[in-house]
Amino acid sequence: MIIGIPKEIKSNENRVSLIPFGVEDLCKSGHTVIVENYAGYKSGFSNEDYVNAGALIAENAKEVFDKADMIVKV
Repeated sequence: MIIGIPKEIKSNENRVSLIPFGVEDLCKSGHTVIVENYAGYKSGFSNEDYVNAGALIAENAKEVFDKADMIVKV
């Protein structure tokens, strides 16, 4: 399954729906995780953290929504 993590857009929302540790677990289980560029930034997670956990980085939310089978949001 392809799981998409878009950036949260609500005002004052600093959380991200999935942290890199969760991405790593999903990838180890055979899933693909696509994270929108800088989705975890306000929560203290860099794109590099997500890539190191096995995620792919999408340039924008449209790309995440177009490619994912399931979207995870806060």
